[in-house]
Amino acid sequence: MDISGFIKRADTVWEIPPRAGMRVPAVIYASEALLRDMDDKVAEQACNVASLPGIVGASYAMPDAHWGYGFPIGGVAAFDPDEGGVISAGGVGFDISCGVRTLLTGLRREDVTPHLEKLAEVLFRTIPAGVGSTGRIHLGLQEMDAMLRGGARWAVQRGYGEPADLERTEEGGCMEGARPEQVSARAKKRQQDEMGTLGSGNHYLEIQHVTAVFDRPVAECYGLAEGDVVISIHCGSRGLGHQIGTEFLKEMAVAAARYGIHLPDRELACAPLHSPLGEAYLGAMRAGINCALANRQIITHLAREAFRQVFPEASLPVLYDVSHNTCKMEEHEVAGRRRTLFIHRKGATRAFGPGHPALPADLRDAGQPVLIGGSMGTASYILAGTTESERQAFSSACHGAGRAMSRRAATRKWQGRKLVEELAHRGILIRSPSLRGVAEEAPGAYKDVSRVVDAAHAAGLARKVARLEPLVCIKG
Repeated sequence: MDISGFIKRADTVWEIPPRAGMRVPAVIYASEALLRDMDDKVAEQACNVASLPGIVGASYAMPDAHWGYGFPIGGVAAFDPDEGGVISAGGVGFDISCGVRTLLTGLRREDVTPHLEKLAEVLFRTIPAGVGSTGRIHLGLQEMDAMLRGGARWAVQRGYGEPADLERTEEGGCMEGARPEQVSARAKKRQQDEMGTLGSGNHYLEIQHVTAVFDRPVAECYGLAEGDVVISIHCGSRGLGHQIGTEFLKEMAVAAARYGIHLPDRELACAPLHSPLGEAYLGAMRAGINCALANRQIITHLAREAFRQVFPEASLPVLYDVSHNTCKMEEHEVAGRRRTLFIHRKGATRAFGPGHPALPADLRDAGQPVLIGGSMGTASYILAGTTESERQAFSSACHGAGRAMSRRAATRKWQGRKLVEELAHRGILIRSPSLRGVAEEAPGAYKDVSRVVDAAHAAGLARKVARLEPLVCIKG
């Protein structure tokens, strides 16, 4: 990226002042090296977002930012509905409420190492993964609507997990205000056999071990120590979320002119929050969030079933579950005044700091766990939200490494079978229904996640707590 148009505010804070239609600045959090490595489209898209009606503060991009649909992936933007603020399906993304859930196992690496092959096989057999994968749950229309209203709470009520899981899940496992009637019949049909499945792309279930602890008191609060084994689940709302995004983007693009909204890029299609279309999308999007929360809850239940075939006494409590493709109504302080805003986080994670009332009581002093996913053969991280992040970017942080090359380019450079063999030599077992999918998600196709996390830490978006490395990866 050409960085000549940026003003360097700090070592990891870069700003483009308002210009040519921008209502607010565009701010990118990154080291200089990360910024230079980003595609020019990241800055272009961040500036385009800064031109949308009702935007507050700035248009932000996280250290893992890369080109996306309309908004950059890693984009964060807040809108005030009382000042003409909008909601954008492209600012949420197609995989609504894609996120990460981490489970504690109470086991050490030396406990599981002799059993990794068996664990890999039972998890791969138990949890469907891949394009078009379907599970053992079939939802009729009535149950579909109940799931879309109830999220993970619905799943627990149906026997998929425990009430304690909900205490460690964002929104208590259920996004209020969901309107299943705004979700099309086609979207529901796509989802009726996909609950409890990982899907494809960068989604995964990993057995990981803690290889470093950076903040011991917070790690102890989270139940983490070096050598501990955890399980992380990364997935979202599958076909239902994608269909919601597809349909509303088309409708918003057509309606923009009617609402008097000038779009610098058609992919920024949006509607006023105070409009029938904006409210309809908000209700459908919230239903999509509940779908993703229910999906990760069911996968949690399946993972416990599989894990107990090898370790019958394992309980696998939830450390935390947080999404990174959402738009949520939150209260934030702006210029000394509390305001109710709608925060788009696309490929960005909520990162509430210590003391925030939305956090579970036993995590409140430490701050929210921020779960940063790696890519098959790379590290993942657990961070903690900071008080400083509130004024930096509406309590937001990065969500992963961010792609460095397209999936097509990755398949030209790597072969899936060879990658599986190379990772096995490193002690990482891969199970996937698609070798092409493995090649598309090659670790080298992503940025260095450690550099991304270091930038987020240096900027004060979140602070490092622990590094995790994979032992088994069930890849979609």
